Amino acid sequence: MNSPKQPLTPQQALNRAAALCARSEQASGDIHDKLVKWGLNANEVRQVLNQLVEQGFIDNERYARAFVKDRFAFNGWGRIKIAHQLKLKGIPADVIDTAMAVIDEDAYQQRLLELLQAKWRTVNGRERRAAWAAMMRFAASRGFEVQIASKCVKRVTDIDAEND
Repeated sequence: MNSPKQPLTPQQALNRAAALCARSEQASGDIHDKLVKWGLNANEVRQVLNQLVEQGFIDNERYARAFVKDRFAFNGWGRIKIAHQLKLKGIPADVIDTAMAVIDEDAYQQRLLELLQAKWRTVNGRERRAAWAAMMRFAASRGFEVQIASKCVKRVTDIDAEND
């Protein structure tokens, strides 16, 4: 049910993929998987992907920048989680590194502080070590680096201790 009854011709697949790319940014790896699912052989997949890149429908650098901005701003993901997801989509490491540069360091730490302050409300009152561990696990699950998470958790818990 997921694949068409008859494989698409390369031209049909190109048209369908171009329409998909015109609606939203797509990674080449995602389009590759769709082309295979649509019944194209390896040579046809390569040809269609090359045409999409040449025509500007697919640009992994543009996709990676948009992905980084969206996942950081809207999902509250850290660099580790974002980079991992981009790797799963077949984006090269150098493109990922370049895309990560769009995240401002001050905004990065501020976003983590906001997330941790919200989390602190749910763990405050637990034994201090258990609360700290829960906060660190939360930061790690969001993909933030241990050094930054530790510093931000300390700030959040110290601010709360001063307010008591």
